[in-house]
Amino acid sequence: MSDAVDPAALSFEEALARLEAIVQQLERGDVPLEKSIDLYAEGDRLRAQCQKRLEAAQARIEQIVTGPGGEATGTKGFESN
Repeated sequence: MSDAVDPAALSFEEALARLEAIVQQLERGDVPLEKSIDLYAEGDRLRAQCQKRLEAAQARIEQIVTGPGGEATGTKGFESN
């Protein structure tokens, strides 16, 4: 697993690109079993990190306050977990 990167050290876009590369590699089927298992585990960590970031972004979006006409008028306080 020496090629694995800490998902938290990557931007969302970098993590997603790495995840896509892992999926392509696994789909080709030309990776030895042990390497496939390592790649799958890394991909699962990347997927979880991306999901966490998407949920945080969704929470931030939901904090946007709109006025009577539907226009954004500000934001509510947001506490991250």
